[in-house]
Amino acid sequence: MTNPASFEHGPDILPHRPARRSRSASRGLLSIVIPCHNEEEVIESTHRRLVAALPSTGMDFEILYIDDGSRDGTLARLEAIAAGDPRATIIELSRNFGQQSAMSAGLARARGDAVVIIDADLQDPPEVIPEMVERWRSGADVAYGRRRSRDGETWFKLVTASCFHRFFASLVPYPIPVDTGDFKLLDRAVVDAVCGLPEKRRYLRSLVAWTGFRQEPVWYDRHARPAGETKYSTRKLIRLAIDAVMLSSDTPLRAAWWAAGLLATAGVGCTLLACLLPTREGALVSAIAAVVTLAGAIQTAAVAIVGEYVVRTYREVQGRPSWVVKRTIEGDTAAGAGHSDRHGSRAA
Repeated sequence: MTNPASFEHGPDILPHRPARRSRSASRGLLSIVIPCHNEEEVIESTHRRLVAALPSTGMDFEILYIDDGSRDGTLARLEAIAAGDPRATIIELSRNFGQQSAMSAGLARARGDAVVIIDADLQDPPEVIPEMVERWRSGADVAYGRRRSRDGETWFKLVTASCFHRFFASLVPYPIPVDTGDFKLLDRAVVDAVCGLPEKRRYLRSLVAWTGFRQEPVWYDRHARPAGETKYSTRKLIRLAIDAVMLSSDTPLRAAWWAAGLLATAGVGCTLLACLLPTREGALVSAIAAVVTLAGAIQTAAVAIVGEYVVRTYREVQGRPSWVVKRTIEGDTAAGAGHSDRHGSRAA
């Protein structure tokens, strides 16, 4: 039940398709993509709030839950949801592939004229979706949720997240919004463009911005988690930040050249001082040791940066899919009617 990634890549990465009707001319179909990993404590509340909020959009809707290798009772509760609601579809991945891959799997399966990505933890309120749909109907291709406030977050996380968003935006060679997450609405054309990109390791916030479609913010207040725990530890957040920079920018490589230039300047300055100023032998040795140590540190960092890009290039050349679908459970047929997808889907 996954959409095959059979796009042709070239100057036009969008598949040729008939022009669809105006966004306001018909009800249309809205797809909701929800990656889930160990969310048994909140997933039923998430579904209730979604089905309460979505009718006000004036669109038909489907809800795609992607179970990303949950180890608790999340999948069983999702099956129960699908058994009672024909609008719900469950995509069970064969193991935990990560949030970016889970969201990509959902985008590949979504059929809607517009697609909303939202987390299962209810920190991003489903009640904001109708406003996103209105912004889309007004002409925006991407209506992204921009956080006005973030309840339940420590000051350390707030400060580091704000600094990283701005630092990341300064590195990327195209406009990317700050103070945002993955909560956004994408027009069908944007979904097709993102699904047509061949990358295996993906950072969707960057890929959506790269496509260059018209983006508009929808301001909202982010809530604290009503139940459960965050799945992103400090270590995972650091890894995500590194992936974001490495996958979206070549600035780190160029930074190594700047570091080399600064080191060369420092070395010339130290040499001139050693020649012109009387110094004690111990101080001279210390100065030489400092320069050598700094040089070694910068050289090691430069090699590590190059190594990171080489590893990512190697992973892309391997050509392995970003996820593997174990089975897809259609709503109203959840009692064992899911089918398996042995090959899964390539990056979408």
